[in-house]
Amino acid sequence: MFGRSPKVRIETERLTLRPPQHGDYTGWARLRDQSREFLTPWEPTWASDHLSRKSFTNRVYWSNRSVAQGTALPLFLIRRRDGVLVGALTLDNIRRGPAQAGTTGYWVGAPYARSGYMREALAALVHYAFTELDLSRLEAGCLPENTASRGVLEKTGFKYEGVAQSYLQINGRWRNHVLYANLRADRRGRTDTR
Repeated sequence: MFGRSPKVRIETERLTLRPPQHGDYTGWARLRDQSREFLTPWEPTWASDHLSRKSFTNRVYWSNRSVAQGTALPLFLIRRRDGVLVGALTLDNIRRGPAQAGTTGYWVGAPYARSGYMREALAALVHYAFTELDLSRLEAGCLPENTASRGVLEKTGFKYEGVAQSYLQINGRWRNHVLYANLRADRRGRTDTR
């Protein structure tokens, strides 16, 4: 669907969401490095070359291919007032046919946490996925103790669906994740998150 129009750009009140570009490397590497301690408990272990220019270049090429092929939509969150990168959000594993679904993942830099940027960006992505990409279901998972991430999901219409055992390797260990979903035509009402 969006493969025909690779110049994806989503505007929110404070942010521009767009795919990464080669010129973003310095700001991305600086923010990731500055936020390493903040992000480590929630992310897979970084490769030894994670912050290298070559690794970032590969990330940009993957992003361009994914957007063109309609398999993923990786977006950087750029604060409009000063052009600063505050985090990233990806709609990945886009499935067509009977599923019409995708999986969301995201991170925000430590200096910008608890500022509402991710909630704003995720709400915009949900709207875009349902209206422009014609998806029916968005999925997300996070560690059970990540109350900030759970709050972002719940405030943007995601509802708790259950627990996936040993779902992802996070910080070097297989970890259970709580699973959430946002449905285009959701009639489930509030679900219990315990």
